[in-house]
Formats: sequence, structure tokens, C-alpha cells
Amino acid sequence: MALTTAMLSSVVLALFSLVAVGQAQLSTTFYRNSCPTALTIVRQQVDSILASNPNLAGGLQRLHFHDCFVRGCDASVLLFSNSSTNQEKDAQPNQNSLRGFQQIDQVKSALEAACPGVVSCADILAIVARDATVKAGGQTWPVLLGRRDGTVSLASEALAALPSPLLNLGQLIQNFAAVGLNASDMIVLSGAHTFGRARCGPVLNRLYNFNGVNGQTDPSMDSTLAANLKKQCPPNDVTTIITMDSSPNVFDRTYFKQVINREGLFTSDAALATDSRALALATRLAQPGSTFFANFAAAMVKMSRIQVLTGSQGEIRKKCSVKN
Repeated sequence: MALTTAMLSSVVLALFSLVAVGQAQLSTTFYRNSCPTALTIVRQQVDSILASNPNLAGGLQRLHFHDCFVRGCDASVLLFSNSSTNQEKDAQPNQNSLRGFQQIDQVKSALEAACPGVVSCADILAIVARDATVKAGGQTWPVLLGRRDGTVSLASEALAALPSPLLNLGQLIQNFAAVGLNASDMIVLSGAHTFGRARCGPVLNRLYNFNGVNGQTDPSMDSTLAANLKKQCPPNDVTTIITMDSSPNVFDRTYFKQVINREGLFTSDAALATDSRALALATRLAQPGSTFFANFAAAMVKMSRIQVLTGSQGEIRKKCSVKN
């Protein structure tokens, strides 16, 4: 049975006892006095954005994920590069991959019109990720607020920190552990692949060069899926966009059903079926009425607190793509 919002709030309160001083300054009511309409404005903007382009729900959630794994949840992923430094969005894992930058600017503009210089871009990413998930059919969660925006963004750090779709299970566990997330968090958050899109590039190794053998297809991939992917992704095609599961605009349990049926898209997806404990959890999460939605909500709350800037740290950007 899915947990209620009240029960999720209890989970959040329990987690508070474990957070550092900076994280403890986050609060669901942070903008109660300074911008009381902030959450309403963001929700209305997300509703409008997804009404025009429902394909963006997964992309909007993914921005928050890619932000938090590099320097923490500080909106550094939104900064545009200057002539001297490649920034996070220029890193190979983000190039031609992340979407929704213009839409985040749209949300920021609406907030600036109502409450100039108050709501951080880092908080916008956290709220938008929640609202996009809910709009796509997922469960809500209380968003902790009060983050401030970072002023440093480096492509090299993104390349080193972001989990690659080519990682095996052990590498995934290590990657998530580096930011304070455990193996269960990793498996649950992998469920974000239940909606959204990707490019052919990260799949080609499984289709045409498995284990470095030219022409070999990953034998662990369902043969029907492999045949369909080869039609969509011919050799050397790194740009064609493909869906991440069979219901790409809906946040549901389809991803885990596909994992246990050998239909995971990436190496990192298939990795969940290579360990009995990981596969057992994926199997439980795939079941109708499972706790996946509630588990995902709790994991997103946990992820959203990674190395946050609060108090006088960082800044509140006037425009999300540039430092003040």
C-alpha cells in the first residue's frame, strides 16, 4: 500500500536527525514569509510546461539528479560555459542529454516577477523534479527548501561524479555511496528510468560490441528488445532518441518489470539483474501495489540534501544560467 503524505513527512522527520548543520537549515516552510506563493507558482508553471510537452517530465526530474551528484544540489548544472572553462552541462554525460534548461528559466522568471531575488535555482530544481514526477503519475513528497546556488561548475567534476550507463553493479554502488546513498537508494532511484528518453549512444556497446567483441550483442538482453533497438539504433548512431521504457511519459513500475524480464536498456539497468539481492528488490518493486512510489519519494528527499549550501553560502542567482 502506498504511504500517505503524513507518513512520508514522518520519514523526513526521522531523517532529519542524521543531517549535518547546513542540511538542518532546510525546511518545507522556508519561503512561507518571503515568497508564500512560490510552490503554487512552480506547480502552475510545471503544469503548463508539461501540458505543452509531456515528454519533458523525465528530463525535468533528471536535471535535479545530475545537479545533486556534482558538488551537491546547488544548481551548478544550470550554469552556461564561458570562453575559458567547460562547465557541468558541457561534460560528456550531459551533452545532448539533459533537457529542460529553458523551462527552468521560465519558472525562475515567474518567481522573480513575484518575489525578486528570493527563490534559489537549486530549490527550483528540487520543486520542479517533484512536481514533474507527480504530474506524470508518481507520488508527492515534501520538498525541503532553503538551498543556495553554487558559483562553481566544472565539466571535469561532472565527468568524474555522474554514474555512467556503462557501470556494473559494484561500480554503481560505489558511485552512489560517494554521495551518501546506499545500494537500496541506488536501485530505487534507478526507477527514474521508468519515464523519459535517451540517445542511442550508451546502448550501442550492448548491441554491437559487447565485451569489446565487434558484432557481438549482449546475451543477457532480451532478443526481441535487441532486434527492435537495432532497428532504431544502427551502428555508430549516437544521436537518435529512444524511449527508456514502454511508457515513457508515465511514472510507473514498468522499469522494474523490464529489468526482471531482461529488457533493461543500459548496462547499468541490466546490472540490477546480476545480483540475487538486487534482483529480489527489483522484483518486489515491480509488483502492483508495491512500495516503489513511497520508496522513491523518500530517496528523492535524501538525495535532495546532498552537500547543500545554506545560510550565507553561495548566492541566490537572478538568472539560473549565470552567476550574479
